[in-house]
Amino acid sequence: MKPRDRFLKALNRQQPDRVPLWELIINEPVIRSLLPGGTYADFVEWAGLDGICVSEDQRFEKTGEYFVDEWGIKWKPIDAGVNYPVKGPIKEPGDLGKYSPPDPDADWRLKTLEAYVDRFKGERAIVLLSHETFEFSHYLVGGLRNLFLHYHKNKDFIHRLSETISQYKCRVIERAVRMGADVVLTGDDYADRKGPFMSGKQFEEFILPYLKMVVQTAKRLGVPFIKHTDGNLWLIIDMIVDSGIDALDPIEPIAGMDIGEVKRKYGGRIAVIGNVDCSYVLPLGSEKEVEDAVKETIAKASPGGGHVMASSNSIHPAVKPSNYMLMIELTKKYGTYPIDEKLIEEYAGRKYISKYIV
Repeated sequence: MKPRDRFLKALNRQQPDRVPLWELIINEPVIRSLLPGGTYADFVEWAGLDGICVSEDQRFEKTGEYFVDEWGIKWKPIDAGVNYPVKGPIKEPGDLGKYSPPDPDADWRLKTLEAYVDRFKGERAIVLLSHETFEFSHYLVGGLRNLFLHYHKNKDFIHRLSETISQYKCRVIERAVRMGADVVLTGDDYADRKGPFMSGKQFEEFILPYLKMVVQTAKRLGVPFIKHTDGNLWLIIDMIVDSGIDALDPIEPIAGMDIGEVKRKYGGRIAVIGNVDCSYVLPLGSEKEVEDAVKETIAKASPGGGHVMASSNSIHPAVKPSNYMLMIELTKKYGTYPIDEKLIEEYAGRKYISKYIV
């Protein structure tokens, strides 16, 4: 079975020949260690991953120690090529009337996607990494604290801001799918390990309508939709699933999200993606600990299909490269369908993450 078909079949809650492998992000230090001189696209092919992620292209201007993007958001570079937003262009609600978002139809906007389509179309699933409105809203207004103040004081402003972001994002998604993206994913994080950043009522009012907009855009274009969010989602997971998503990633175990429980409750409606721990197991764990995590994840999530193997967030710079490669090898070894009944019996009732929860 071709990697693309394997990935898409799992997203459709069906059983392919084996559990697909995929990652939202693989940071450059890990790639350089395992494939010196190789690009991310080279690595995906070399490692035998079933899907590849691609974001829209953006342009930045260097201003002192900062970068300013097309939205006017100021970013500070930190370790391993990762940038952190430090200032937004919209200070007051009145600023929105004078604000213009970037051009979603810029001819260079999807050049990286175009290259991936030329290289991988029909062979590996091409996943467009986009956003809804939550993260870009707090980037634009200068942080979560400012955003939550606006939730209380300036509700109409937040909805107008969200409409502006949504119109842009949905247009880019539409262009990307027509160019050849197989899957749409949005990466706004709603929660940390303790729970959502906002109340359930705030999620329903300020975030859910715009999640539904991007989901409906993907549905209209006939491609599956993956929702990525870290953290403990139990307070809002029903609303997330009800939005019409096709899959949830990464179902973070260290945050109390057991992938087996999620599949039992929602596996008839969504596929599950994840969730080998990348906080402790992949960076610091022994080979035995990696093996136990992979086997347990397969035992809980893979039977019957509808599961894509991935880490609990990303393959970040602290991940031990050899542990990540072991995760890939073990998934290919134990993730072949039908899943071994003895493995399911031995591992489905375990909870490897419990030793790392303080």
